[in-house]
Amino acid sequence: MILVHICCSVDSHFFLQKLQLAYPKEKLVGFFYDPNIHPYSEYYLRLLDVKRSCEILSIELYEGEYDFIKWLDVVKGYEDEPEKGARCSICFDRRLEVSAIKAKELGAEFLTTTLLTSPKKSILQLKKSGEAIAKKEGVEFLTVDFRVGGGTQEQFKMAKDEKLYHQNYCGCIYGLSRQREEQKKLLDELIFPLNKQVLPNSLESRIELYEKRYITKKPYEIVRENFLNYRLLRGFLKEDKKVVPSSILLYSTTKRKSVKFKIEKNIQDIYFANRENIKLITIANFNKLLNKNYKNIKELLYNPISFDEEVILRNKIDNNFYSLNTIIIVEDINQMAKYELFIDYKLYEDVKENLIFLG
Repeated sequence: MILVHICCSVDSHFFLQKLQLAYPKEKLVGFFYDPNIHPYSEYYLRLLDVKRSCEILSIELYEGEYDFIKWLDVVKGYEDEPEKGARCSICFDRRLEVSAIKAKELGAEFLTTTLLTSPKKSILQLKKSGEAIAKKEGVEFLTVDFRVGGGTQEQFKMAKDEKLYHQNYCGCIYGLSRQREEQKKLLDELIFPLNKQVLPNSLESRIELYEKRYITKKPYEIVRENFLNYRLLRGFLKEDKKVVPSSILLYSTTKRKSVKFKIEKNIQDIYFANRENIKLITIANFNKLLNKNYKNIKELLYNPISFDEEVILRNKIDNNFYSLNTIIIVEDINQMAKYELFIDYKLYEDVKENLIFLG
């Protein structure tokens, strides 16, 4: 028996099939143990796709403990190490140590890891770590190199053909932070709305997509598209220097983070500010436009409408799905008051996946 430590489906789907061909007489057992993956939403996404992959390949899969706090303790002091540095060695040791214990528990004679097929990992580093750890538990570590002879290209083609979930970072919070810093990209994997609204291309939106894919029996395609993404980081409204309950619609933009304005006019219960094309509506008009029954702003904030409903509302107010005007929902509106809006947001180009059912 060979226990295969699994990190992700992109690596494992290819690796397991190659291993089946190389060791046809050995039973393969998968072990998903990756407490380094952060946040948990990303961990769950990878596990979900690994489960699907193992079901397709008829390979039994075990899930290890998501002991993220223990993993943090293990790599403490090595947070700033580069990829393939000392932190990675410690991380490999931890994951392979637990995997070796699992191999011994299940009575497996051999241990290996799908990390060996990742182009981001050092085979020599993994070999040294794996052999030393496996020996302690009385199992043999298999160092196999399926990257050679165009293996990496074959692996990526297989991942694309099988529509596997393709993560865009190694896994740990330190590698993610460094990668986004070098890319000069927003670290939106760590942005979670307090109201739990599912945002475009968030980990939660990807979970919804891949959960649908996991259970579907229909033919489908997963297609990628470029789009303009948005994250509201912080925002509040003052009326005569006092903060009032408010809800700022997604894709609300201004030239400055702080804008002082007055109400200039009211057209069909939409209140127009005298600056920055800002518009305000009351919760009563909000309910009317979307056929809702919210009692106040607090209820709306704790039980938000969906992203798609926000787009519909924006279109009803601005007659334009692509509007970037600031739209604010409030309890009441005082047309004589002095208002001040504080808003911090990120508007950026992004790529998302869509699940399209065929036929």
